[in-house]
Amino acid sequence: MTKGAYFHHFKSKEALGVAVARYWDETTGDMFQNATYHKLEDPLDRVLGYLDLREELIDGDLAEFTCLVGTMTQEAYQSHKPILDACASCIFDHAQTLEEDIQKAIQIYGVDTDSWNAQSLAQYTQAALQGGFILAKAAGNAEPARESVRHLRRYIELLFNRPSSN
Repeated sequence: MTKGAYFHHFKSKEALGVAVARYWDETTGDMFQNATYHKLEDPLDRVLGYLDLREELIDGDLAEFTCLVGTMTQEAYQSHKPILDACASCIFDHAQTLEEDIQKAIQIYGVDTDSWNAQSLAQYTQAALQGGFILAKAAGNAEPARESVRHLRRYIELLFNRPSSN
């Protein structure tokens, strides 16, 4: 791409970063929105199905399964506020897609939530996934990300007093 073509589409590098984050959000959002775990009847099964999908996606090159907006957040959090805001919106909006199922599971399973709620668990889910991606990058292989998802799944099963299926 020539410099003229670049600036025809983007006013700045920040504008490109924001566009990339939005594109990632749309692309991955569509994939998760159409995933088969949404068809499960039990809301806890849907949350666990989401985690199963996340583990299934951990394959191939690190760049293929780790989160682009998570990486961009780490790079831009102090220097590029528009990029940070676009990435934060993507991450927090994605976490929010889990909240309704978590809340329904809390009600169905009668779980004590004095120290947590659906929103905090949804956000913790994203934190654990992002942390697993960082560990995978540091190790140079996918296993730490897989194990992070497995630990997260066991944690959620324990919260809801669900015997582990793994």
